[in-house]
Amino acid sequence: MVTAITTSQRTPFCRGCWWPWLPLLILPAPACALEWLVQPSLRLRESYTDNALLAPSGQQQSDFITEIAPGLALLGNGPRLQVHLDASWRKLVSQRSADSSRQQLQGAGHADLIGDWLQLDARASISQHSISPFGAPAIGDLPSSANHSTVRVASISPVLRHAFRALGTAELRYTRSQVSSDDALLSSHGDELALQLAGAPRGGGWNWNAGYEVRRTQDSRLAAQSMERASAGLRYPFNRSWAGTASAGTEKESYESGSGSHPRGRFWSVGAVWTPSARTSVALSTGRRFFGRTYSLDARLLQRHTNWSLQYSEDITTMPAQFLRLGNRDAASLLDQLWRGAYPDAQERRLRIDAFLRDAGSLGGELGALNYFSRRYFLQKQLSLNMARATPKTTWLASLHATDRTAQTASGVDSGILPDIDLASLERTRQLGANSSWQWRASPRDSLRLDAGYASVRSLSALRRDDNLTLTAGFNRVVQKNMTASIDVRHTRHHSNRGGSFRENGMVATLTMQF
Repeated sequence: MVTAITTSQRTPFCRGCWWPWLPLLILPAPACALEWLVQPSLRLRESYTDNALLAPSGQQQSDFITEIAPGLALLGNGPRLQVHLDASWRKLVSQRSADSSRQQLQGAGHADLIGDWLQLDARASISQHSISPFGAPAIGDLPSSANHSTVRVASISPVLRHAFRALGTAELRYTRSQVSSDDALLSSHGDELALQLAGAPRGGGWNWNAGYEVRRTQDSRLAAQSMERASAGLRYPFNRSWAGTASAGTEKESYESGSGSHPRGRFWSVGAVWTPSARTSVALSTGRRFFGRTYSLDARLLQRHTNWSLQYSEDITTMPAQFLRLGNRDAASLLDQLWRGAYPDAQERRLRIDAFLRDAGSLGGELGALNYFSRRYFLQKQLSLNMARATPKTTWLASLHATDRTAQTASGVDSGILPDIDLASLERTRQLGANSSWQWRASPRDSLRLDAGYASVRSLSALRRDDNLTLTAGFNRVVQKNMTASIDVRHTRHHSNRGGSFRENGMVATLTMQF
């Protein structure tokens, strides 16, 4: 049952993730006078596994695992405030492992504080991630292994934005962010200030933009690092479908490169944008930065039942920065566009998207590159293809990705995080992966789901390769209006040329109640 309220709600927040939400909760009463959708839930789950400890062949031990998971979905939409929260608290009881508990959270909020002048954005998440890219994958129905930890991410961004008549738009954004883990292996916070200027269209439709940003990042165990970047760009339309782009500027990073080179210098790029219709767009560019030649691609195609996106990017990044960008925002956006006709109510559509992505999370891996713990800087080259297909009876979400990471700083900073891993194997890694989640509604009350996930992590600097495969099949039945029962079977394989390969089979029975 969905409960509608018009007053502020006291919602439980995670440790270390509550502070971005405080300004949203203390907004003046008129700003909070909107209708909320609150949907509490309780999930009871009983699992059987023939390899509870993910041990090699001949050492498997079976186990029964009981899970109790209360949850809360909260949505608020109004002219000045939008809030989205999907949270659960999981208690796992097993015979082979100590009892454990987990939290999961995905939340975002946006508030218009002063008309079209001052806005506020906030995000927070709690999720489980691998400590090392090599080793056992995460299986959501099993207790966490030694290679997994809970990561907490939070950010808040006050924004000054205003459109000046005949001149353009100016935006000044300050972002405070924090990334931490339960075991204190990761603990960092950052402060970023960004100024963006966009000119109003001129004669012939050409336009300009300029930007300046500075960032300071502080790790609990390292010296503070900084970044500074200034740029200017131009967009010139040749006709209704084609436009050319160009940009140039300077950038400076403060980290010490392992090769002794200076991570700073001028950069430039040129590109083209093709928009033959409102449903199709392709943007590509090439240029040069201090680390070499660069390329980028962003292509999107929206059809009646299918939505596609293809991206390629190259950038200097860190693992905390990647955690800040995590989430199924791309997948949610693809499904949101397809389901607008079937579910015109935005709040109902958001709840259905959350439920689908929650089930798709049983793939045993992230939709995209596998993010692990590290304090190093990396040059990351990433290619991803995402597809969502929705018909009255079926929903299909698929993703292909390839990620190449080359370390830019010395490996010694990771010695305390990854003591059991040859750090030389992380000098350069390559990941290839595919995920798919397909759901078929056999009747208004019955549905069938098939999930598959494959990920390969390979070290190009050492002779190591790990492969993970997860297959899941499930059947769901709506028992009553607010009660759903499901049964799933799972097969997982992990293979490594350094040993530790295993297989695991499981069966899961779940009862979900909504209040």
